[in-house]
Order: sequence, then structure tokens, then C-alpha cells
Amino acid sequence: MPRVFVQGSPVDSYPRPAPEAGRGVVRRVTEVGEEVLHRPCRDVTEFGPDLAALIDDMFLTMYVADGAGLAANQVGVDLRLFVYDCPDDDYVRHVGHIVNPVLEPLDPAGRRLLDEGEGCLSVPGAMMDVPRPDRAVVRGLDKDGNALVIEGTGYFARCLAHETDHVNGQVYLDRLSKRDRKEALRQVADRRDEVFARRAAKTKALTA
Repeated sequence: MPRVFVQGSPVDSYPRPAPEAGRGVVRRVTEVGEEVLHRPCRDVTEFGPDLAALIDDMFLTMYVADGAGLAANQVGVDLRLFVYDCPDDDYVRHVGHIVNPVLEPLDPAGRRLLDEGEGCLSVPGAMMDVPRPDRAVVRGLDKDGNALVIEGTGYFARCLAHETDHVNGQVYLDRLSKRDRKEALRQVADRRDEVFARRAAKTKALTA
């Protein structure tokens, strides 16, 4: 059984990190409170080398920040796009990108909510329980404009839902109670410097 799915299709093997990262440059990760994170992003309407280069940069930036997914507005770009390199609960690795993603509504009778820990590269250092469905289906396009459907379960479903939230102008803090949001921001205050020091060291190691 293949243990890696790239763009939703099984492959026998795949390098780590994804090849896109080797062509990219590290970009600054935006943080909660910045306007670009808190408004819906624009649809991608132009496909070509600029979009491909942005995807390359996003992959490298995601790896430097030890992320499982990254949306374009997390590097300050107001476009509906995210990349991912994320395992599911069966340790199958999923790698790819999706443009103009739309999360399909699921029949409540056929889904199970999982209340598990969730973090975000734009909320550095915080980890909070967020209820998410254990299955997700996202429809969109690839970088060449071809139709794409990505399905995930468990942790990968959480990633797909989290990143689709981003392009809709939501961060996971928006799904928390006021008390839990306050706790998350306290964690950021305590751990932000440590997180950024680790990212700086990894940037140096990966781009040397």
C-alpha cells in the first residue's frame, strides 16, 4: 500500500522535503492580528510561473517553520491557495497544493467531531483543542488550472479544514471561547521568541 499521496494520487515514494522547496525562498510568516489574515482572500485568476514560484516559496517557508500546511495569506499574499505536507492518522503522508479551495459540507450523520490539539504558524507557540470533523473533502484547482479533489481523514482532515479557514479569513482562534483565546495568546507571549529562534536556525540550516 502506498504510504505517500501527492496531489491526491498515490505514489511509490517521494523525497523529503518536497522538490518545490529546493526552488523556493523563505518568506516572513504573518502573525495573528495582521489584516491579511482576517479577511477572505481573492480567487486566483492567473496561472503561470509567478504562481508556481509562490508555491515553491510557500513549501520552503512551511518546512522552515515546522508546519504541516501553509496558506498564501500566511506569507502576506492575498490569494486563495495553500500547500501541505501532512500525515493522516494512519501515518500516510499527503503532499501538495490546492488553488481556490472550497471545503465541501459533510452530512452531520456521517461525520465524527474530534476535539484535538491544533496549532498555527501564525499563532506561534500556542496549542489549543479545536473540534473538527474527522473527514474533509476540498475541491479546487492545481497550479496549472486543472480540477483537483483532495480528501483526508484524521489529522490530515484537520489540516485541510484549518488551511481552508485561512483563505476564508479565519484563524483557529476564531473558533475558541474567549477564555481559550486568551489562553492561546498567553502561550504566544510566553513562547514566541523561542519559536522564532528555532525558525531562524532552521532557515540557516536549510538555505546554507
